[in-house]
Amino acid sequence: MTGSKSCLGESKKVLTMPKNDSWNVVYAYTREQAIADGVLVDVTEQAKAIGFKLHTVVTDHLFHGYVEVPAGLDGEGQSVTGRLHDLMVLALFAARRAVNTDRVTFKVSFLMAPGRKETVDVVAHIGPGDHGEPVLTIMLPEDD
Repeated sequence: MTGSKSCLGESKKVLTMPKNDSWNVVYAYTREQAIADGVLVDVTEQAKAIGFKLHTVVTDHLFHGYVEVPAGLDGEGQSVTGRLHDLMVLALFAARRAVNTDRVTFKVSFLMAPGRKETVDVVAHIGPGDHGEPVLTIMLPEDD
């Protein structure tokens, strides 16, 4: 084990895996499989248009629960494109404020019915992708 500093300055222990073949992987669920299954929604192109440079996904819980326009909002100026754009812009602003951390939490207000908004906490996390490359996942806290 090696020690490291978290973004809060607290000491924490980081467990490292041995660099040999003595471990048998029982099951692995890749990011690519999660996207194919619909557990993650690939929004990389929209994220790049906002200014992100990493492969980016939104969890299905966040996407279907808040980004997709709820029924009854016809004529309210709501669209998946607009709601996703707003989410991504707020994620970018939060990411630009973050220093020395792999995740940031921010609030997003979504119109859920005429005259009724819901504000939710959202987490943006940079972690390793299927091949160790940095990737971005945007999710609700309970999706982590």
